[in-house]
Amino acid sequence: MNTDIIIHPKLQHYGLTTGNVDAMVEWYRKVLGMTINQRSVVPAGAPHGPPFSAFAFISNDETDHRIVFFEVPGVVADPDKRRHTHLQHVAFNYETLDELLGTYLRLKGIGILPLWAADLGVGISFYYQDPDQNVVELNILNYGNDWTATEFLRSSPASAVRPAPVDPEKLVAARQAGASPWELHERALAGEFAPTKTLDPSTHF
Repeated sequence: MNTDIIIHPKLQHYGLTTGNVDAMVEWYRKVLGMTINQRSVVPAGAPHGPPFSAFAFISNDETDHRIVFFEVPGVVADPDKRRHTHLQHVAFNYETLDELLGTYLRLKGIGILPLWAADLGVGISFYYQDPDQNVVELNILNYGNDWTATEFLRSSPASAVRPAPVDPEKLVAARQAGASPWELHERALAGEFAPTKTLDPSTHF
């Protein structure tokens, strides 16, 4: 039993309170392929019961749950959350740029569009908002693997990780025209894919 060295456990799941489990489960099903592995209703008036009326455990891989929603009747999104401490965003990583761009097109087809998209140097990220206004990032690394991306962050000046906003449609068009993922990264940093109308991140993050 090790009592001296810090163990590095992996992040397994996170929990969110919501006023509408159904809407949240459906959004995460459409966007990330999450399915319900367990869902229960807490009996009304249960003595010493928890402060929620239902919960749902969902996942999109072999882990029993990646997210658990706790339904609390009457709770609403905080309209002033950017002035309060909160979970700023959660990110999900794709293996390839084509997976990310294909997901963008699929979601666009059902009316789900990103709030903002940018090349962050280490990767390309699209940011979405779920029904409770939590920010969900979908991304890919611009580097070959996690270790290379980590070395990039460790060795780069702050100026190298400042976001370059991008228009996803311009990325898709360039990719379909034959540009490689690395070429898209370089062109994004050069400003070639800048959106016509940009979002001020401070209004949503």
